Amino acid sequence: MVPADQGGGVMRADVLTEPIAGLDEALTAVDGFDRALVTGLLRPPSDRAAGVTGLAHALGGTPLAARVTEAAAKTVAGAADEEHLLTLAAARSALLGSVHDALTHCVDEAIGRPTGGSSFPAPGEPLAANLLAAARSWLSELARGGWTGIDHETVSGAAPIVSAMLPVPDLRRLATLLDGFAAELAASCPGTALERVPVRRWADLWSRAVLLTLPGALTPPATTPATGRLLPLGIDLQEHATAVQAQVHAVFEPADDGPPRLVRATASAPKPDTVVGAGPWQLLRPRLSLLNAVSEGRAMDLSAMPITAGGDLIWNDEQARAGEPAAPFTTARVVLSTATRAATAPLDRHPAGIAVPVLLEGYTVEQDAVEPTFTLAGHRLAVATDRLPIAGPLTPEAVGASSACIGLLRWDAGTFSVQPLAVETTVRKKTVAVHAGAWAGGTSDKAGARAERAATDAVAVLRERAGKLLRT
Repeated sequence: MVPADQGGGVMRADVLTEPIAGLDEALTAVDGFDRALVTGLLRPPSDRAAGVTGLAHALGGTPLAARVTEAAAKTVAGAADEEHLLTLAAARSALLGSVHDALTHCVDEAIGRPTGGSSFPAPGEPLAANLLAAARSWLSELARGGWTGIDHETVSGAAPIVSAMLPVPDLRRLATLLDGFAAELAASCPGTALERVPVRRWADLWSRAVLLTLPGALTPPATTPATGRLLPLGIDLQEHATAVQAQVHAVFEPADDGPPRLVRATASAPKPDTVVGAGPWQLLRPRLSLLNAVSEGRAMDLSAMPITAGGDLIWNDEQARAGEPAAPFTTARVVLSTATRAATAPLDRHPAGIAVPVLLEGYTVEQDAVEPTFTLAGHRLAVATDRLPIAGPLTPEAVGASSACIGLLRWDAGTFSVQPLAVETTVRKKTVAVHAGAWAGGTSDKAGARAERAATDAVAVLRERAGKLLRT
């Protein structure tokens, strides 16, 4: 997809469309178990019980086989305890992890990009065992009753657990997950009245939360110091009614002349649902100075910045300073294809987590009623314009008129797609770059400035009200 004479190599689009052996069977087993969760795992009816036993059959011949078979049998008989439900969650995660690995191998083959051989240390000491046990008990209750059995009394059981976890920094990851999950369930109560159940999503949230209650799962990851130059590629902004997260994808060039690496820097913050538009950027800026550098098109020089084996920078402003101008498209054309991709942490191995930075050029755009499609070397690649943030100037129209794109290669609903982070397009006979995260550090753009002023008013009101509550 990228001419070789530009330094980007050539991406084999045909590899992304080839069938992968065993993938459909693994996903069918996961789907069967997920349907069983809809009506609950306490004596599931025969048609749903087949989904539980099918999960065990899919793990046959693996180290988990004996434990999963026992857990499935106990569940079908209505005698499953928390340990059995945890085993089923682990089995489901293992199957989706195998799907993740097969898909990322396919992506690596298509791109021709090297993959790092990172290793991950064993889990550390458990944190707040009583709170983790309480969370696991609540999650087990949900699974036994199923999504159609939820009511406000059951869902409200998460509130005291979340309140107790939030003051503990190392537990906030799980607390945020439980809080958002409970909020979605509460908005859908009673379960008996649900017309449509988000089967895969709620099963994903449930199983991930269960696994995070395991002793040591929330232990902060080991890090090594990273010194060198950080070259941003773009920002993926993710919003929920109660939280917002900005993930900066970048290439890191070590000062010791080691090979360049793909890395991420992430900032997240709680978000009231009244903060919309450009408002989330105002919540995130104090947490990540890198956002300003992305808006200004600059590199950053890092000094012993902690980085995990999975390629995540543990950001500290005191260990970073603004560097020279660095255009993302120049970075993508010169070094992106040679940057090694870090291995994925065990609990993050899920198809929905695949987000591989790529540079696409030489494509044609086909417009339809839903979203544009890139055609490269005769192969179509869906464009996930629904992932474009409203807090930025990158629009579906700009994507449709583009000639080059920096994006994240993703996989969903059985097919690969690309989420644009930035595009090059022609405006008044000049090539200009339009970035999804252009407003991250503030902007003088007219549309961005209007959105910024509106967001400032909303955030100021919320901060004033919060101050009054703290003073009373």
